Amino acid sequence: MTPSRSDDRRFMAAAIALSMRGRGVSTPNPNVGCLIVRDGRIVGRGWTQTGGRPHAEAKALQQALDQAHGATAYVTLEPCFHLSPRGPRCVDLLIRAGVSRVVIAARDPDPRTDGQSIALLESRGIKVETGILADEARDAMAGFFLRHLTGRPCVTLKLAMSLDGRIALPDGSSRWITGPAARAHTHMERARHDAILVGAGTMRADTPGLDVRLPGLEGRSPMRVMLGHGVPPKGWRAISDPADVATLPDVNDVMVEGGAATAAAFLRSDLVDRLILYRAPILIGEGRASIGDIGLEQLDKAHGRWQLRDSRMLGPDRLEVYVRVRSA
Repeated sequence: MTPSRSDDRRFMAAAIALSMRGRGVSTPNPNVGCLIVRDGRIVGRGWTQTGGRPHAEAKALQQALDQAHGATAYVTLEPCFHLSPRGPRCVDLLIRAGVSRVVIAARDPDPRTDGQSIALLESRGIKVETGILADEARDAMAGFFLRHLTGRPCVTLKLAMSLDGRIALPDGSSRWITGPAARAHTHMERARHDAILVGAGTMRADTPGLDVRLPGLEGRSPMRVMLGHGVPPKGWRAISDPADVATLPDVNDVMVEGGAATAAAFLRSDLVDRLILYRAPILIGEGRASIGDIGLEQLDKAHGRWQLRDSRMLGPDRLEVYVRVRSA
């Protein structure tokens, strides 16, 4: 029996959630999720592994084994079509496994695949459905899509501030503005990014570790990047301009964490795609502002640029996530 539309959405939502396990470690490949479903039951699941291989479909089919025959595969991105010395084409794996139906959230923007796998599957008599939760899947793989469409990674700006928009006392003291739950959430966000960036001033003043300090996720600490001039510390990379994030190798997602001037530089360059705000229920008064001059000359130009995507409490602190509204 063919699953209903609501079933398709439910399984695809689960595949998208699964895909987030690969975010921050799957580059240069996208973080794809895959479920193999037979008679309404999940018989295989997979996500893109560290370094980009094996792919999600290969892992899910390996788990499903013979139960994949006649099943439906839910994939958050069109299965790869191009040949690679690193592993087989996922479209061939699905065909050989004998799946009867493939549900794809988003079409692959990579011209080496872009629509070709869909055509091959259909030519082999396999039913293909596309566009199920496509926006949600693209959001989960935002860095991969931006890389192909704009040539740069997705940039997230993180700010932890008081209710009056301060990030530190006048003398620079900033530990801790937010509580343990908000800080733990920050570390989870770090684990989902390939690189983390601070300004040279913040790096010299605070010598931040910028690692992931959550049990079991320590190995997912991202590449450390300094914005500014001068020789970076050992193990760091340096860029001199926000636009240089496009030159960082094997990076789909960048998290900007430190410095009001650095935050302003990325906002002034209109390179911030996602904004994470942690608001602590405290007032500081005269202190250091969260961001510097972003080049805004007219107040009406500030409206309509940011859309609230998520809002919740993390202990006593409030998390707000905004995405940049851009014209198509």
